[in-house]
Amino acid sequence: QVQLVESGGGLVQPGGSLTLSCAASRGIFSIMTMGWYRQAPGKQRELVAHITINGITNYADSVKGRFTIARDKAKNTAYLQMSSLQVEDTGVYYCNSVPIRGDYWGQGTQVTVSS
Repeated sequence: QVQLVESGGGLVQPGGSLTLSCAASRGIFSIMTMGWYRQAPGKQRELVAHITINGITNYADSVKGRFTIARDKAKNTAYLQMSSLQVEDTGVYYCNSVPIRGDYWGQGTQVTVSS
């Protein structure tokens, strides 16, 4: 069984930056596409960025140019670098595979963008 642990969230002002981390209990980044998902208050969870086993990245239009997804296979860790944060980026951020594995959900990490 795989456990994913997200960290790095916090309170940041608009225009600020944060880097989120997703640590996996075993090496999965070499065998599946991984994504970062966001659930904003009152909204459905959405995929904001993903990275394939070949390192190809893709982003939701709302974060393109501001977020960068990366992964370190040796450390079994994925990252989401977020810059130029906007109030609309507020939410709980999760990592999971693409497509989603229901048994992979972690506790997420809260990102709050507010002045």
